[in-house]
Amino acid sequence: MAVDFPSDGWIEEWKERLNENDEYAEAASDWGVGWNGDFVFTIEVDGEFVDEFPDMVGDDDKIHYYVGLEGGECTDAHRVEDLDEVDYGFELIGTYDNWKKLAKGEIGAIDSLMSGKFDLNGDMQRVMQYSDGAVKMVESATEIETEYLH
Repeated sequence: MAVDFPSDGWIEEWKERLNENDEYAEAASDWGVGWNGDFVFTIEVDGEFVDEFPDMVGDDDKIHYYVGLEGGECTDAHRVEDLDEVDYGFELIGTYDNWKKLAKGEIGAIDSLMSGKFDLNGDMQRVMQYSDGAVKMVESATEIETEYLH
């Protein structure tokens, strides 16, 4: 059964898939150990999306998902209204269309950062150091049967 993207159900499904991915666990075994490796995934949506799904969008007309990542495990994943609600080390920002492409496997995590399709607030060098883990994260997302809301 397909899971709506974006949704609380989708981010929870991704967390489960990520935690079942032994290749991710190995590639990211040191990620966030002794430092904050938690992410906020920020989805920039257009006015039509805001009009159609106003309850999903924060006051900044964006959707934010907090993702706790440490030692090759996803410790938490949920939507947040306000970024001040969570402590995170990185923020990955992209348009809804680019998030769809990433979730479908049409663009890669590192390539999309390097090409400017996504912006990163945080230590790019550290992300590059763990690029294999980033690839495995995206692979886990592409395995989810997804229905795109917009």
